[in-house]
Amino acid sequence: MSDTRLARMMHVLVHMHLLGGSETSEVIARMLNTNPVVVRRTMGLLRDAGLVSSAGGRSGGWSLAQPAETVTMLDVHRALTSQVFAISCSNDHPNCPVEQTVNHLIGHALHKAEAALSDQLSRVTIEAIAQRYRSTG
Repeated sequence: MSDTRLARMMHVLVHMHLLGGSETSEVIARMLNTNPVVVRRTMGLLRDAGLVSSAGGRSGGWSLAQPAETVTMLDVHRALTSQVFAISCSNDHPNCPVEQTVNHLIGHALHKAEAALSDQLSRVTIEAIAQRYRSTG
């Protein structure tokens, strides 16, 4: 099963940046075709990471807590999950040398893949996506 939270949250954050203000959970929920409770839970993870802030009341909502030029896709990804891939090693037979070898090779491949993905995600900011949208839109 795939996890679309990174793509969906980047979508929201870029829109928030382009619109220059804050958005309520209800508006974001309509944008994502989901429930406001899901939005609040997910945005709460971003708030805990210091990426967004929230304000209550009539003019409240979610807004970027950092400049769009500094928030990367890697920041958002790390706020949402600590697991990059669903692949993991097996520990059914920890004394088995075959399992140890397989786990070593899987671990090595995962480490390299995570490093490459992190490198790519760290290069893309909310502002960079907004600029790309502006040039094509």
